[in-house]
Amino acid sequence: MNLSTFFNSVVGMYLTQSFCHSVIAAMITDRALKAWSIYDPLVRQRFRLIVILFPIVSFPLYQLINPARSSVLFRLDALFDVNRWLFLEIWGFIPVSLFFVLMFVATSLVFFFQEMLPVLRHTLDTEHPEHEGTHLDVDPFMGEASRRLSIKKPEVLLIDDDSPILFSTTGKDAVIFVSTGLSRALPPEQMHAALAHELAHIARNQRPLLIAVFLLRIIMFFNPIVLVKFRRAVRDEEKICDDIAVSLTQNPAALAATLSVFYQKTDGPPEPDPRKLFRQPVSLEEYSHNLHLGDRIRRLETGADGRGERWGVPFLITLLTIAVLNYFIV
Repeated sequence: MNLSTFFNSVVGMYLTQSFCHSVIAAMITDRALKAWSIYDPLVRQRFRLIVILFPIVSFPLYQLINPARSSVLFRLDALFDVNRWLFLEIWGFIPVSLFFVLMFVATSLVFFFQEMLPVLRHTLDTEHPEHEGTHLDVDPFMGEASRRLSIKKPEVLLIDDDSPILFSTTGKDAVIFVSTGLSRALPPEQMHAALAHELAHIARNQRPLLIAVFLLRIIMFFNPIVLVKFRRAVRDEEKICDDIAVSLTQNPAALAATLSVFYQKTDGPPEPDPRKLFRQPVSLEEYSHNLHLGDRIRRLETGADGRGERWGVPFLITLLTIAVLNYFIV
């Protein structure tokens, strides 16, 4: 089967049209968030879910509405026909469709190694935990915070490590792990803020929206736009948990100070302002990590959370605009 035959098949049309539909959805949602000045991370995450979920169903839905949508006659009047580009040849012998194939393959590999494997490892670690530690007494804060979130109070274990480490396992009996290095670095109010953030993750995981979205997002494993938007949705989740933590502690400054402890270290001279660490020469992964932390810290310090925004009408208008435009993109 050559590339021309493949991209004219149902599978080929699904791949290309879902990609094009995700591009349009991403452009429109980004403009909508700016136009309506939406800053609440929970609302922004819902807008990003349009980009992740809509391309999964758009092609079969449109074909169900109009089986002739893939015909030559419909394509002549379409806003955009991807086939007109796929079968162009660069320098007279390299088809554009080859670049699409390479893009899909590269994205699939990134998805497998950077998303699927970590999830599988985390699942195995959760089912067979290897971490052991001593009990860390942080009551009455843990009891009160767990009660307010309507969750079972997790055990907090102290593990022997000088690095600043904080993570939690989910499931029936959630556990929060804190390193000895972090416990020495944080005063009580900052420790409470850190634990509150992990409690927020545990509470959110009892309503696992992102897990369900991730399972559906697997269908779009080849789509680079969905890859990027899902990662941004995950980062929105961190900000959502920041907001929950602040609601528990009423101390955003403590959480901001706690986050600065988790900046990636660099080989350069010490930077007195931890928010500027990402400006030093670091790897791309460290740069991204520090940039995200810096954004969260500035948000906590300025109080720009955007909570309470009205989003129903903008969300509906955005979704309908995407649905109508993408119908004419084949």
